[in-house]
Amino acid sequence: MKKIFMLSFVILLGTGFSLQAQKIRIPIKKKATEKTNEEIDKSIDEGLNKLFGKKKKKNKSGKSPAGTQSHEGGKNIDAGTAESKKATAKAWTKYDFVPGDVIIFQDNQENEQNGEFPSKWDLKEGNVEIARLGDDFVINFATTKGCRIVPLMKETGDYLPDKFTVEFDVYFSEFCTRYTVYFYDVVNQKELPENHFISISPNEVHVEGFGSTDWGDSDYPFWKHISISFNTRALKVYYGEKRGANIPNLRVNPTGITVFSRQCHQGYQAMIKNIRIAKGSKNLYDRVVTDGKFITTGIRFDSGKSTIRPESAGTLKQIFNMMQEHPDLKFSIEGHTDNVGDADFNQKLSEERAAAVKARLVEMGISGDRLVTKGWGETKPVDTNNTPEGRANNRRVEFVKM
Repeated sequence: MKKIFMLSFVILLGTGFSLQAQKIRIPIKKKATEKTNEEIDKSIDEGLNKLFGKKKKKNKSGKSPAGTQSHEGGKNIDAGTAESKKATAKAWTKYDFVPGDVIIFQDNQENEQNGEFPSKWDLKEGNVEIARLGDDFVINFATTKGCRIVPLMKETGDYLPDKFTVEFDVYFSEFCTRYTVYFYDVVNQKELPENHFISISPNEVHVEGFGSTDWGDSDYPFWKHISISFNTRALKVYYGEKRGANIPNLRVNPTGITVFSRQCHQGYQAMIKNIRIAKGSKNLYDRVVTDGKFITTGIRFDSGKSTIRPESAGTLKQIFNMMQEHPDLKFSIEGHTDNVGDADFNQKLSEERAAAVKARLVEMGISGDRLVTKGWGETKPVDTNNTPEGRANNRRVEFVKM
């Protein structure tokens, strides 16, 4: 019987906002000195270690040990101009994260009520609520004291396979913002014997027991997309387009998810959004041979548009490599949507998204005569449209062998 694993992650962050009736205002950008940063990091680490009963070991050499990879950079690129968009696309060219195909938990804060507790989570302690930032709803950890929440899953017990991915967006508003990922569910499970964790700050990704990857200071505030991949025993962590950790053997079986966070300083809100957990899948070519097609939810688009998002780079690269290795393959690229909105709009959108995927692969070097496109709109769902997870699975691209 296949052994199932669960990921638990604890997020620790402090972000810089003023909150008025759950409506968040972004403050002036701030930058911290290295000395102050280290002092705050130390105090946060001591608080976490006290909370979870584990003393953090220091890496005296200051170098990343075997199993981690160092990368340069760390500043977020402004995507507002054509020049910066090209720079953003170039920055993501080495990104190789591929999300799982079947989404089992999705929370983009849709249909939430401002000021209420997030409906897809359970609370262990603290003060957590839905807040509004611009046009977006976010999960706000509204206190300097520790807050712990766990996702409400459809299944109980070990519900994750040996291959799965976790993604979420975080907001860094000041130097001491931090996210820590623990591998057990603090509400329903006991602490693991090997209490490894992932700690993510504006300038560092740290995996307890394996060391850290550092990059330079950043200007605040900024959003960053975090991606975690677990494959039987191997762990990878991505900070935006950069790979911050590559652990061949984590030496622990994840058993649950806990999100821990707090404000680093009062009035600087800690927030996350767009959390997604997905099951992994077998090799693309094996799926083509077995099923005559493969389905991906890893090609992401801007909402209501056919603009391909940067975090799609890993999935597109995987498809490109397979087609390069098997030059006889030809595909019909077929776009699908959920049933939200007008059916005619969704039909046109699915066609435009399929065409955008073809254009990107041709741009990467695949001959255009190996690809045709088609859109099905909302007419061929593979899951229910009554849940966020189901709608996310229905928003997909299929590659059907010709």
